[in-house]
Amino acid sequence: MSISCDARIWSHCGILAANDFPIDIVMQDPQSQSEIDTLIAAFFAAFDNRDGRVPKEDEVTRSFSEMAAITVHRDDRSEVLSPIEFAEPRISLLNDGTLVDFHEWEDSSSTEIVRAIAVRRSRYSKNGTHNGAPYSGSGTKFFQLARFSVGWRIVALSWIDDAE
Repeated sequence: MSISCDARIWSHCGILAANDFPIDIVMQDPQSQSEIDTLIAAFFAAFDNRDGRVPKEDEVTRSFSEMAAITVHRDDRSEVLSPIEFAEPRISLLNDGTLVDFHEWEDSSSTEIVRAIAVRRSRYSKNGTHNGAPYSGSGTKFFQLARFSVGWRIVALSWIDDAE
């Protein structure tokens, strides 16, 4: 038996086409938006070692849920890391003199919130000195977030730097 469904009656069939997603599902939740903005700002700030600041691993990992997946895309390959695997080498670079006067910031973003889950697309830039030479770049990060009893946390992060 085959069932056909007219787009005008999608709710009776239980089918959602991409363009038919109910607008009221994507919430305008100022409180959650503010909490997510604060979380993402803290995430970017955790990598700042300007003016003698010493970044700490827990400043990075506290932004994530325990089982979060972080995917970095570079050189035509992808690598999936845990929050600890992601944080350790970056904090080492920021604290051992390899990468100095570094900071990373969000240039623009868009966030969609549906009750206790959210997705955020961020454009970012970064600047510093790597092995004595000027270092800068930009790229795109996609954050998937969920609200837990302790607040919003990143459950997945995927990013790619812009081509140079």
